[in-house]
Amino acid sequence: MALRLNIGTGVCVALLSTGFAVPAEAKILCNKGYQVVQGSMLATPYCQDQYVAQVANDYGFRASPDRVRNDPLFKQHLCRFIGQDIRIKESCDEVSPSVRGRF
Repeated sequence: MALRLNIGTGVCVALLSTGFAVPAEAKILCNKGYQVVQGSMLATPYCQDQYVAQVANDYGFRASPDRVRNDPLFKQHLCRFIGQDIRIKESCDEVSPSVRGRF
């Protein structure tokens, strides 16, 4: 009985060390504002904020994805300058909607 427990414990330790266990911090995969979920692309606020930061950096702004995500005024400031870029227009419409319409 004790021998089985030790072998089972050894196998568990071996599997954990080779990476078969669930990682402590699951990595979210983003591609141009869309999250890759089971092979499909899904628009999520997390990935869209990351993409806003990426596009802002392309324009010369110093923007981190965490700051864009956690500071709505900073995101609004970025969108005021680069929000008409087609890549992030939809993400920026959330914080500063354009006043277009009939009236």
